[in-house]
Amino acid sequence: MKVAIIGASGFIGSAILNEALNRGHEVTAIVRNPEKITVQNPHLTVKKGDATNETEVAGLLAGNEAVISAYSAHDKATYLKAIHAIINGTKKAGIKRLIAVSGAGSLEVAPGVQLLDTPEFPAAWKEGASATRDAFYVIKGTDDLDWTVISPAMMIEPGERTGKFRLGKDQVVFNDKGESKISTADYAIALIDELEQPKHIKQRFTLAY
Repeated sequence: MKVAIIGASGFIGSAILNEALNRGHEVTAIVRNPEKITVQNPHLTVKKGDATNETEVAGLLAGNEAVISAYSAHDKATYLKAIHAIINGTKKAGIKRLIAVSGAGSLEVAPGVQLLDTPEFPAAWKEGASATRDAFYVIKGTDDLDWTVISPAMMIEPGERTGKFRLGKDQVVFNDKGESKISTADYAIALIDELEQPKHIKQRFTLAY
């Protein structure tokens, strides 16, 4: 498949890039700093782009069959501006399929209680989590794209690629020790699985061990 990955050099984006290339997809990596992409692959094209510029995004996405947004930003306003630009740029490019990386903050830990709103949620992560939650609601309100949003477990970090994890919908997935963890490599598996065999159109899902 021809797929564009926005933010392909990032923490999660780089894992998604590797998984997509390893499965033989033709990838256009759209990044702020192309020099950060050091992967050499005949199926990879790297393009410099501003994800907050809707017109630029549309031009960069043209010719692809699907878009994966792994975009991240340090401030909420920039992040939300980019999400709007990515949604509108995807539409302008004539692409129907959008898969977006989200956060765990908007997942529920109890009925009607989101992780972000619990007293234990780290203050240092709140702005980023609030931004990804707001972005999820923006994407959720988009009727004319076949979107999917994927929230990770509470803890996501580099680790083994196992291919063994459990899926959930809008609630945090815990193991029998009360932990919620996933590696970036296994997160990437779940995302590319969804790209290849869509099972969550216009839905959000999550995963954890």
